[in-house]
Amino acid sequence: MNAADVNRACRAYNLQMDRRRFLSSLGATSAGFLGLHALLTGCSEQAPDPRWLTGGFGPLVPDPNGLLDLPPGFRYSVFSREGETMDDGLLVPGAHDGMACFMNSDGQAVLVRNHELKPEYVDRGAFGQSNEKLGEVPSELFYDHGSGEAPCLGGTSTLVFDTAAQKLVSHRLSLAGTTRNCAGGPTPWGSWVSCEESVDARGGPIEQNHGFNFEVPAFATGLAAPVPLTEMGRFNHEAIAVHPATGIVYQTEDRGDGLIYRFLPNRPGHLRAGGRLQALALADQPSGDTRNWENVVLKQGEPVAVRWVDLQNVLAPDDDLREQGFAAGAARFARGEGIWTSNDGSEIYFACTDGGEARVGQVFRYKPSAAEGQAEEEKQPGTLELFLESPDRRILEYCDNLTVAPWGDLVLCEDGDGTDHIIGVTPDAQVYQIGRNAMDDGEFAGACFSRDWTTLFVNIQNPGMTFAIQGTWLG
Repeated sequence: MNAADVNRACRAYNLQMDRRRFLSSLGATSAGFLGLHALLTGCSEQAPDPRWLTGGFGPLVPDPNGLLDLPPGFRYSVFSREGETMDDGLLVPGAHDGMACFMNSDGQAVLVRNHELKPEYVDRGAFGQSNEKLGEVPSELFYDHGSGEAPCLGGTSTLVFDTAAQKLVSHRLSLAGTTRNCAGGPTPWGSWVSCEESVDARGGPIEQNHGFNFEVPAFATGLAAPVPLTEMGRFNHEAIAVHPATGIVYQTEDRGDGLIYRFLPNRPGHLRAGGRLQALALADQPSGDTRNWENVVLKQGEPVAVRWVDLQNVLAPDDDLREQGFAAGAARFARGEGIWTSNDGSEIYFACTDGGEARVGQVFRYKPSAAEGQAEEEKQPGTLELFLESPDRRILEYCDNLTVAPWGDLVLCEDGDGTDHIIGVTPDAQVYQIGRNAMDDGEFAGACFSRDWTTLFVNIQNPGMTFAIQGTWLG
């Protein structure tokens, strides 16, 4: 067993023992997540917040600067704040959201970061308080120039960060003219797929239909060609994850009655070459409802077989792709958000913001078939498991973006009604805190680790800023 394995084992043991001591002191009989569920079912408003049982890295320490509370010995730096001037002369756009980290040939972290901006958010865009810098970018590099009057201000920025020096090297705009770029996901071939969480239609100053994905090469030096990946579907996109063995892309939809989609590319690694779009269905429950709002359809920890439903008319001019899919047998999900591939590529995790009986969040785990996307898949289907369902907002509230840590735990970003946290979840669905927004109730987004595993990057959306967090991640 190497040092990292020892550290993981010790941290898991300490987390388990902390919970046992706490629950024992309250007369509880179980140290597991179900024990917390039972405890919280009858708790009063004055009951202690169970999330002080951080266990994973220790209790959070108040930040003297009032920005980000972290465990003992952890530290952060803040960079690329909204409104700062970037290396291309444009301004750092606001509403920092989904993000992924790559590594360049110099061993530096390369971050591609989304900005969830609409055309009316002019004061938070890259072009100045009245779009006075708009002319500095050729109009053909915008997906939607807004007739020169109301350009779409979402898109991405690309940052280079030196993890050894913990210092920003450069930042610039890398995708222009898209709208409400919420999350997305990295690809194994070195790009970021940025997702529009909007289905705005052409009309008035809006020159293009929206609701698409756009691919941004991580190591390009200029603006990406704004080419919509139309065959991946037009809907309220949130995020994507790629199955590295096949190049299949899984997609979430941020709608209360949304679907989980699968894109089978004609040429793996070449998304512009088109492909086939499908939606996830429960094998034994046509048009199943995974939200567990009214009836418990899925129980935590019990995998079920799935099948995939072919979708037609994927451009969905009436914004009814999810309704078509549900009518064809696809399952409904409660606001699909972040999605990420496990470190070994064998599992896909995704969050549903307000799923569950308490309506405060679910996390699912999908295990692809050994014959994923092939004819033999029907005989050995993939499985879907409700990995975690939060019974109480004090444990986990409205999980949004997520990633997988180097040691295998999930790292979730909260987007709740009160104070938001960065949450860790162990392989046995135990929950602990990693960080807390000490400023206000602004949401976390874009959590991702550097490829050297030294740094956790995360955004706060409003006011937009990016954090680099260092700590004893692996001992």
